Amino acid sequence: MEVKISLWHHYLHAIQSRETPKIQDYQRAENVLLTVLERVQELDSRFQVDYSRDLEAFHFALRTSEDDLTIEVPLWVNSDALLVQEARDGGLEERGLRENLPSPASYSLGVPWDVAGLERWMTEDVFSPSKSPECQGYILPSKVLRRLKELLVAAIVHCKHHCLIMPGSLNAANLKEEDLHMSLLVSSGWRMIRFNIIPVLKKNHKILHLQRKQLAGEFPDDSLEKIQRQGADLIPSSSHHWRISTDNLITKLLSIVGSLKGHRLDSLSILDRVNNEGWREGGKKAGLTFDHLKMVLLWATELFPSPEDWSDLESSVYRLLVILLCCLATKKLPHFLFPQHNLFQGQGLDLNSLYQQVEQFAGQPEQFLKIHVTHLFSSSPRIDNGIKAFLQLPANNQTYWDTAYFDVLLDKVGICHHARQHGE
Repeated sequence: MEVKISLWHHYLHAIQSRETPKIQDYQRAENVLLTVLERVQELDSRFQVDYSRDLEAFHFALRTSEDDLTIEVPLWVNSDALLVQEARDGGLEERGLRENLPSPASYSLGVPWDVAGLERWMTEDVFSPSKSPECQGYILPSKVLRRLKELLVAAIVHCKHHCLIMPGSLNAANLKEEDLHMSLLVSSGWRMIRFNIIPVLKKNHKILHLQRKQLAGEFPDDSLEKIQRQGADLIPSSSHHWRISTDNLITKLLSIVGSLKGHRLDSLSILDRVNNEGWREGGKKAGLTFDHLKMVLLWATELFPSPEDWSDLESSVYRLLVILLCCLATKKLPHFLFPQHNLFQGQGLDLNSLYQQVEQFAGQPEQFLKIHVTHLFSSSPRIDNGIKAFLQLPANNQTYWDTAYFDVLLDKVGICHHARQHGE
Protein backbone atom coordinates (compact mmCIF):
# COMPACT_ATOMS: atom_id res chain seq x y z
CA MET A 1 0.00 0.00 0.00
CA GLU A 2 2.92 2.39 0.65
CA VAL A 3 3.93 2.12 -3.02
CA LYS A 4 0.38 2.92 -4.13
CA ILE A 5 0.08 5.93 -1.86
CA SER A 6 3.41 7.35 -3.00
CA LEU A 7 2.40 6.78 -6.63
CA TRP A 8 -0.89 8.69 -6.26
CA HIS A 9 0.87 11.54 -4.50
CA HIS A 10 3.70 11.55 -7.02
CA TYR A 11 1.13 11.91 -9.79
CA LEU A 12 -0.66 14.70 -7.92
CA HIS A 13 2.62 16.50 -7.25
CA ALA A 14 3.39 16.50 -10.98
CA ILE A 15 0.03 18.20 -11.61
CA GLN A 16 0.43 20.72 -8.78
CA SER A 17 3.93 21.67 -9.90
CA ARG A 18 2.29 23.26 -12.95
CA GLU A 19 -0.44 25.17 -11.08
CA THR A 20 1.40 28.47 -10.59
CA PRO A 21 2.73 28.61 -14.18
CA LYS A 22 -0.77 27.75 -15.46
CA ILE A 23 -2.34 30.58 -13.45
CA GLN A 24 0.27 32.93 -14.92
CA ASP A 25 -0.50 31.61 -18.43
CA TYR A 26 -4.20 32.23 -17.88
CA GLN A 27 -3.64 35.74 -16.52
CA ARG A 28 -1.41 36.72 -19.45
CA ALA A 29 -4.04 35.56 -21.92
CA GLU A 30 -6.84 37.13 -19.91
CA ASN A 31 -5.01 40.48 -19.78
CA VAL A 32 -4.87 40.57 -23.59
CA LEU A 33 -8.58 39.82 -23.80
CA LEU A 34 -9.50 42.35 -21.09
CA THR A 35 -7.58 45.04 -22.97
CA VAL A 36 -9.74 44.37 -26.02
CA LEU A 37 -12.96 44.22 -23.99
CA GLU A 38 -12.14 47.50 -22.25
CA ARG A 39 -12.02 49.09 -25.69
CA VAL A 40 -15.36 47.45 -26.52
CA GLN A 41 -16.85 49.11 -23.44
CA GLU A 42 -15.39 52.47 -24.44
CA LEU A 43 -17.03 52.14 -27.86
CA ASP A 44 -20.41 51.00 -26.49
CA SER A 45 -21.06 51.17 -22.75
CA ARG A 46 -23.95 48.68 -23.04
CA PHE A 47 -21.26 45.96 -23.14
CA GLN A 48 -19.38 45.79 -19.84
CA VAL A 49 -16.10 44.22 -18.70
CA ASP A 50 -16.31 41.52 -16.02
CA TYR A 51 -13.24 41.73 -13.75
CA SER A 52 -14.47 39.22 -11.16
CA ARG A 53 -12.70 36.20 -12.62
CA ASP A 54 -10.32 34.98 -9.88
CA LEU A 55 -12.18 31.67 -9.53
CA GLU A 56 -11.84 30.99 -13.26
CA ALA A 57 -8.05 31.34 -13.01
CA PHE A 58 -7.97 28.93 -10.08
CA HIS A 59 -10.12 26.36 -11.88
CA PHE A 60 -7.96 26.69 -15.00
CA ALA A 61 -4.95 25.73 -12.86
CA LEU A 62 -6.74 22.56 -11.72
CA ARG A 63 -7.15 21.38 -15.30
CA THR A 64 -4.94 19.42 -17.63
CA SER A 65 -7.57 19.39 -20.39
CA GLU A 66 -7.62 22.26 -22.85
CA ASP A 67 -11.31 22.61 -23.58
CA ASP A 68 -12.51 26.05 -24.64
CA LEU A 69 -12.90 28.65 -21.89
CA THR A 70 -15.85 31.02 -21.60
CA ILE A 71 -15.61 34.73 -20.96
CA GLU A 72 -18.86 36.60 -20.42
CA VAL A 73 -19.62 40.13 -21.52
CA PRO A 74 -22.33 41.45 -19.15
CA LEU A 75 -25.01 43.65 -20.69
CA TRP A 76 -25.54 46.94 -18.84
CA VAL A 77 -29.22 46.68 -18.10
CA ASN A 78 -31.42 46.03 -15.08
CA SER A 79 -32.52 42.50 -15.97
CA ASP A 80 -35.37 42.57 -13.44
CA ALA A 81 -36.86 45.57 -15.30
CA LEU A 82 -37.21 43.55 -18.52
CA LEU A 83 -40.20 41.41 -19.38
CA VAL A 84 -38.74 37.89 -19.35
CA GLN A 85 -41.23 35.56 -21.04
CA GLU A 86 -40.85 31.81 -21.37
CA ALA A 87 -41.13 30.71 -24.97
CA ARG A 88 -44.04 28.28 -25.12
CA ASP A 89 -42.99 26.85 -28.46
CA GLY A 90 -40.28 27.17 -31.03
CA GLY A 91 -38.97 25.75 -34.25
CA LEU A 92 -37.84 22.16 -34.47
CA GLU A 93 -34.22 23.22 -34.34
CA GLU A 94 -34.69 25.15 -31.13
CA ARG A 95 -36.75 22.42 -29.48
CA GLY A 96 -33.96 19.98 -30.26
CA LEU A 97 -31.43 22.38 -28.74
CA ARG A 98 -33.43 22.75 -25.55
CA GLU A 99 -33.16 19.05 -24.80
CA ASN A 100 -29.41 19.48 -24.26
CA LEU A 101 -29.63 22.41 -21.85
CA PRO A 102 -29.63 22.37 -18.02
CA SER A 103 -32.87 24.33 -17.89
CA PRO A 104 -35.17 23.33 -20.75
CA ALA A 105 -36.94 26.69 -21.05
CA SER A 106 -36.08 29.40 -23.55
CA TYR A 107 -36.96 33.03 -22.88
CA SER A 108 -37.58 36.24 -24.79
CA LEU A 109 -36.45 39.59 -23.38
CA GLY A 110 -39.12 42.23 -23.81
CA VAL A 111 -38.95 45.96 -23.09
CA PRO A 112 -42.15 46.86 -21.15
CA TRP A 113 -44.27 49.85 -22.09
CA ASP A 114 -44.20 51.51 -18.70
CA VAL A 115 -40.52 51.22 -17.68
CA ALA A 116 -38.08 54.10 -18.13
CA GLY A 117 -34.31 53.83 -18.53
CA LEU A 118 -34.28 51.13 -21.20
CA GLU A 119 -34.09 53.45 -24.19
CA ARG A 120 -30.50 52.46 -25.01
CA TRP A 121 -31.77 48.90 -25.61
CA MET A 122 -34.43 50.05 -28.07
CA THR A 123 -32.05 50.94 -30.89
CA GLU A 124 -32.17 49.10 -34.19
CA ASP A 125 -28.84 47.31 -33.66
CA VAL A 126 -30.18 45.20 -30.74
CA PHE A 127 -33.97 45.65 -30.73
CA SER A 128 -36.93 44.39 -32.75
CA PRO A 129 -40.22 46.37 -32.35
CA SER A 130 -43.43 44.51 -31.61
CA LYS A 131 -47.15 45.28 -31.58
CA SER A 132 -47.60 43.16 -28.48
CA PRO A 133 -49.79 44.73 -25.76
CA GLU A 134 -47.27 43.50 -23.17
CA CYS A 135 -44.11 45.14 -24.48
CA GLN A 136 -42.67 47.52 -27.06
CA GLY A 137 -40.44 44.86 -28.58
CA TYR A 138 -37.64 42.42 -27.88
CA ILE A 139 -33.87 42.41 -27.40
CA LEU A 140 -32.70 39.79 -29.89
CA PRO A 141 -29.64 37.60 -29.25
CA SER A 142 -28.78 37.59 -32.98
CA LYS A 143 -28.59 41.38 -33.05
CA VAL A 144 -26.68 41.58 -29.77
CA LEU A 145 -24.15 39.05 -31.06
CA ARG A 146 -23.78 40.92 -34.36
CA ARG A 147 -23.20 44.21 -32.55
CA LEU A 148 -20.69 42.61 -30.18
CA LYS A 149 -18.80 41.13 -33.13
CA GLU A 150 -18.59 44.56 -34.78
CA LEU A 151 -17.26 46.04 -31.54
CA LEU A 152 -14.70 43.26 -31.10
CA VAL A 153 -13.36 43.74 -34.62
CA ALA A 154 -13.08 47.50 -34.12
CA ALA A 155 -11.48 47.05 -30.69
CA ILE A 156 -8.89 44.57 -31.98
CA VAL A 157 -7.93 46.88 -34.82
CA HIS A 158 -7.60 49.81 -32.38
CA CYS A 159 -5.52 47.82 -29.87
CA LYS A 160 -3.16 46.53 -32.55
CA HIS A 161 -2.79 49.97 -34.17
CA HIS A 162 -1.95 51.60 -30.83
CA CYS A 163 0.32 48.70 -29.75
CA LEU A 164 -1.89 47.93 -26.74
CA ILE A 165 -1.49 44.23 -27.50
CA MET A 166 1.60 42.49 -28.82
CA PRO A 167 1.74 41.21 -32.42
CA GLY A 168 0.65 37.58 -32.57
CA SER A 169 -1.04 37.70 -29.17
CA LEU A 170 -4.52 37.31 -30.61
CA ASN A 171 -6.01 35.35 -33.51
CA ALA A 172 -9.49 36.42 -34.64
CA ALA A 173 -9.76 34.06 -37.62
CA ASN A 174 -12.68 32.17 -36.02
CA LEU A 175 -14.55 35.29 -34.97
CA LYS A 176 -18.16 34.72 -36.00
CA GLU A 177 -21.53 35.02 -34.29
CA GLU A 178 -23.34 32.10 -35.95
CA ASP A 179 -22.40 29.72 -33.10
CA LEU A 180 -24.16 31.79 -30.38
CA HIS A 181 -20.72 32.86 -29.19
CA MET A 182 -17.52 34.26 -30.69
CA SER A 183 -14.15 32.53 -30.46
CA LEU A 184 -10.76 34.17 -30.08
CA LEU A 185 -7.40 32.44 -29.76
CA VAL A 186 -5.28 34.35 -27.25
CA SER A 187 -1.61 33.79 -26.53
CA SER A 188 -0.51 32.95 -22.98
CA GLY A 189 3.13 33.41 -23.93
CA TRP A 190 3.92 29.88 -25.10
CA ARG A 191 0.57 28.51 -26.29
CA MET A 192 -2.81 29.73 -27.50
CA ILE A 193 -5.94 29.52 -25.32
CA ARG A 194 -9.35 29.57 -26.97
CA PHE A 195 -11.93 31.84 -25.32
CA ASN A 196 -15.61 31.74 -26.26
CA ILE A 197 -17.06 35.22 -25.79
CA ILE A 198 -20.72 35.27 -24.80
CA PRO A 199 -23.04 38.22 -24.04
CA VAL A 200 -24.88 37.61 -20.79
CA LEU A 201 -27.80 39.20 -19.00
CA LYS A 202 -26.80 38.98 -15.34
CA LYS A 203 -28.77 38.15 -12.21
CA ASN A 204 -32.43 37.96 -13.11
CA HIS A 205 -34.21 37.12 -9.85
CA LYS A 206 -37.57 36.12 -11.31
CA ILE A 207 -36.95 32.93 -13.26
CA LEU A 208 -34.42 30.76 -11.40
CA HIS A 209 -36.42 27.76 -10.17
CA LEU A 210 -33.99 25.06 -9.08
CA GLN A 211 -35.09 21.44 -8.93
CA ARG A 212 -33.23 20.98 -5.64
CA LYS A 213 -34.77 21.99 -2.31
CA GLN A 214 -31.62 21.46 -0.25
CA LEU A 215 -28.06 20.18 -0.47
CA ALA A 216 -26.84 17.42 1.82
CA GLY A 217 -23.35 16.33 2.89
CA GLU A 218 -20.82 18.95 3.95
CA PHE A 219 -22.44 21.75 1.99
CA PRO A 220 -23.35 24.54 4.46
CA ASP A 221 -27.08 24.72 5.19
CA ASP A 222 -27.50 28.04 3.34
CA SER A 223 -25.56 27.00 0.19
CA LEU A 224 -28.63 26.61 -2.01
CA GLU A 225 -30.14 29.82 -0.67
CA LYS A 226 -26.98 31.71 -1.60
CA ILE A 227 -27.07 30.20 -5.07
CA GLN A 228 -30.73 31.16 -5.45
CA ARG A 229 -29.92 34.75 -4.43
CA GLN A 230 -27.38 34.95 -7.25
CA GLY A 231 -30.25 34.97 -9.71
CA ALA A 232 -30.23 33.56 -13.22
CA ASP A 233 -27.78 34.51 -15.95
CA LEU A 234 -29.25 34.43 -19.45
CA ILE A 235 -27.22 33.71 -22.58
CA PRO A 236 -28.27 33.21 -26.24
CA SER A 237 -29.96 29.91 -27.11
CA SER A 238 -31.12 30.86 -30.63
CA SER A 239 -31.46 33.92 -32.83
CA HIS A 240 -34.58 35.03 -30.90
CA HIS A 241 -34.36 33.42 -27.46
CA TRP A 242 -32.18 33.23 -24.37
CA ARG A 243 -31.59 30.45 -21.86
CA ILE A 244 -30.36 30.10 -18.28
CA SER A 245 -26.64 29.47 -17.87
CA THR A 246 -25.62 27.62 -14.69
CA ASP A 247 -21.86 28.13 -15.17
CA ASN A 248 -21.49 30.76 -12.46
CA LEU A 249 -23.74 28.85 -10.05
CA ILE A 250 -21.63 25.70 -10.48
CA THR A 251 -18.45 27.76 -10.08
CA LYS A 252 -19.74 29.13 -6.77
CA LEU A 253 -20.57 25.61 -5.56
CA LEU A 254 -17.13 24.39 -6.57
CA SER A 255 -15.54 27.20 -4.56
CA ILE A 256 -17.50 25.94 -1.53
CA VAL A 257 -16.16 22.43 -2.17
CA GLY A 258 -12.64 23.86 -2.40
CA SER A 259 -12.98 25.39 1.07
CA LEU A 260 -13.65 21.97 2.66
CA LYS A 261 -10.85 19.83 4.09
CA GLY A 262 -9.72 16.78 2.20
CA HIS A 263 -8.71 15.69 -1.29
CA ARG A 264 -11.81 16.66 -3.28
CA LEU A 265 -10.16 19.09 -5.69
CA ASP A 266 -7.04 16.91 -5.81
CA SER A 267 -9.21 14.03 -6.99
CA LEU A 268 -10.74 16.22 -9.67
CA SER A 269 -7.29 17.23 -10.92
CA ILE A 270 -6.10 13.62 -11.06
CA LEU A 271 -9.15 12.41 -12.97
CA ASP A 272 -8.97 15.32 -15.40
CA ARG A 273 -5.35 14.53 -16.21
CA VAL A 274 -6.06 10.81 -16.63
CA ASN A 275 -9.05 11.72 -18.79
CA ASN A 276 -7.08 14.10 -20.99
CA GLU A 277 -3.89 12.09 -21.39
CA GLY A 278 -5.36 8.58 -21.30
CA TRP A 279 -9.03 8.43 -22.25
CA ARG A 280 -8.87 11.36 -24.69
CA GLU A 281 -5.36 10.59 -25.96
CA GLY A 282 -3.89 13.98 -25.14
CA GLY A 283 -7.05 15.85 -26.09
CA LYS A 284 -7.04 14.45 -29.63
CA LYS A 285 -10.43 12.74 -29.36
CA ALA A 286 -13.83 13.69 -27.99
CA GLY A 287 -14.81 12.46 -24.56
CA LEU A 288 -15.53 13.59 -21.04
CA THR A 289 -14.98 17.27 -20.31
CA PHE A 290 -13.81 19.10 -17.21
CA ASP A 291 -17.43 20.24 -16.75
CA HIS A 292 -18.59 16.59 -16.63
CA LEU A 293 -16.01 15.81 -13.97
CA LYS A 294 -16.92 18.90 -11.94
CA MET A 295 -20.51 17.65 -11.81
CA VAL A 296 -19.30 14.22 -10.62
CA LEU A 297 -17.31 15.93 -7.84
CA LEU A 298 -20.35 17.91 -6.66
CA TRP A 299 -22.41 14.70 -6.45
CA ALA A 300 -19.56 12.93 -4.64
CA THR A 301 -19.32 15.76 -2.09
CA GLU A 302 -23.00 15.32 -1.30
CA LEU A 303 -23.12 11.52 -1.39
CA PHE A 304 -20.00 11.04 0.75
CA PRO A 305 -20.67 13.50 3.57
CA SER A 306 -18.08 12.46 6.18
CA PRO A 307 -14.82 14.47 6.35
CA GLU A 308 -12.90 11.19 6.77
CA ASP A 309 -14.23 10.06 3.39
CA TRP A 310 -11.82 12.56 1.87
CA SER A 311 -8.78 12.20 4.13
CA ASP A 312 -7.02 9.66 1.86
CA LEU A 313 -6.09 10.59 -1.70
CA GLU A 314 -6.59 7.22 -3.37
CA SER A 315 -9.97 6.53 -1.81
CA SER A 316 -11.06 10.11 -2.56
CA VAL A 317 -10.42 9.50 -6.26
CA TYR A 318 -12.41 6.27 -6.06
CA ARG A 319 -15.39 8.14 -4.64
CA LEU A 320 -15.51 10.10 -7.88
CA LEU A 321 -14.83 6.98 -9.91
CA VAL A 322 -17.75 4.90 -8.60
CA ILE A 323 -20.16 7.76 -9.36
CA LEU A 324 -18.66 8.26 -12.82
CA LEU A 325 -18.85 4.51 -13.55
CA CYS A 326 -22.48 4.44 -12.44
CA CYS A 327 -23.30 7.42 -14.68
CA LEU A 328 -21.61 5.81 -17.68
CA ALA A 329 -23.27 2.44 -17.04
CA THR A 330 -26.73 4.06 -16.78
CA LYS A 331 -25.90 6.58 -19.54
CA LYS A 332 -27.06 9.42 -17.32
CA LEU A 333 -25.12 12.17 -15.54
CA PRO A 334 -27.68 14.31 -13.68
CA HIS A 335 -27.07 18.05 -13.51
CA PHE A 336 -26.41 18.91 -9.86
CA LEU A 337 -28.96 21.75 -9.72
CA PHE A 338 -31.38 20.35 -12.31
CA PRO A 339 -31.22 16.56 -11.71
CA GLN A 340 -33.87 15.81 -14.33
CA HIS A 341 -31.43 17.00 -17.00
CA ASN A 342 -28.95 14.44 -18.32
CA LEU A 343 -25.61 16.04 -19.19
CA PHE A 344 -24.72 13.12 -21.48
CA GLN A 345 -27.80 13.61 -23.64
CA GLY A 346 -27.10 14.98 -27.09
CA GLN A 347 -23.33 15.00 -26.56
CA GLY A 348 -22.59 12.34 -29.17
CA LEU A 349 -20.32 10.45 -26.77
CA ASP A 350 -19.54 6.75 -27.07
CA LEU A 351 -20.55 5.97 -23.49
CA ASN A 352 -19.87 2.24 -23.80
CA SER A 353 -16.28 2.89 -24.85
CA LEU A 354 -15.87 5.50 -22.13
CA TYR A 355 -17.18 3.05 -19.56
CA GLN A 356 -14.57 0.48 -20.60
CA GLN A 357 -11.79 3.04 -20.27
CA VAL A 358 -12.90 4.28 -16.85
CA GLU A 359 -13.42 0.72 -15.60
CA GLN A 360 -9.93 -0.18 -16.79
CA PHE A 361 -8.48 2.72 -14.80
CA ALA A 362 -10.52 1.84 -11.71
CA GLY A 363 -9.38 -1.78 -11.98
CA GLN A 364 -5.67 -1.12 -12.50
CA PRO A 365 -4.94 2.60 -11.95
CA GLU A 366 -1.18 2.05 -11.80
CA GLN A 367 -1.10 1.70 -15.59
CA PHE A 368 -2.32 5.31 -15.94
CA LEU A 369 -0.46 6.98 -13.08
CA LYS A 370 3.01 6.86 -14.57
CA ILE A 371 4.70 10.20 -15.14
CA HIS A 372 7.43 8.66 -17.27
CA VAL A 373 7.69 5.52 -19.38
CA THR A 374 10.05 4.05 -16.74
CA HIS A 375 7.32 4.25 -14.09
CA LEU A 376 5.84 0.79 -14.57
CA PHE A 377 3.76 -1.00 -11.95
CA SER A 378 1.76 -4.19 -11.95
CA SER A 379 -1.20 -5.13 -9.81
CA SER A 380 -4.20 -7.42 -9.79
CA PRO A 381 -7.46 -6.05 -11.22
CA ARG A 382 -9.87 -4.73 -8.57
CA ILE A 383 -13.10 -4.93 -10.53
CA ASP A 384 -14.82 -8.20 -11.40
CA ASN A 385 -16.98 -8.80 -14.46
CA GLY A 386 -20.27 -8.64 -12.56
CA ILE A 387 -19.97 -5.10 -11.31
CA LYS A 388 -21.55 -3.42 -14.38
CA ALA A 389 -24.95 -5.00 -13.67
CA PHE A 390 -24.79 -3.62 -10.14
CA LEU A 391 -23.80 -0.20 -11.50
CA GLN A 392 -26.93 -0.11 -13.65
CA LEU A 393 -29.37 -0.41 -10.75
CA PRO A 394 -30.05 3.37 -10.44
CA ALA A 395 -31.24 3.44 -14.07
CA ASN A 396 -34.48 1.70 -13.06
CA ASN A 397 -34.74 2.82 -9.45
CA GLN A 398 -33.50 6.26 -8.40
CA THR A 399 -33.63 5.29 -4.70
CA TYR A 400 -30.27 3.58 -5.31
CA TRP A 401 -28.74 7.03 -5.88
CA ASP A 402 -27.66 7.40 -2.24
CA THR A 403 -24.68 7.03 0.07
CA ALA A 404 -25.43 3.43 1.10
CA TYR A 405 -25.45 2.23 -2.51
CA PHE A 406 -22.17 3.92 -3.37
CA ASP A 407 -20.57 2.64 -0.15
CA VAL A 408 -21.37 -0.87 -1.36
CA LEU A 409 -19.73 -0.03 -4.68
CA LEU A 410 -16.61 1.14 -2.85
CA ASP A 411 -16.61 -2.10 -0.90
CA LYS A 412 -16.61 -4.01 -4.18
CA VAL A 413 -13.35 -2.31 -5.20
CA GLY A 414 -11.84 -2.67 -1.73
CA ILE A 415 -11.98 1.04 -0.84
CA CYS A 416 -14.95 1.71 1.44
CA HIS A 417 -13.16 1.42 4.79
CA HIS A 418 -9.74 2.52 3.61
CA ALA A 419 -10.19 6.20 4.48
CA ARG A 420 -11.29 5.32 7.99
CA GLN A 421 -8.45 2.91 8.68
CA HIS A 422 -5.49 4.48 6.92
CA GLY A 423 -4.98 8.19 7.37
CA GLU A 424 -2.32 9.96 5.38
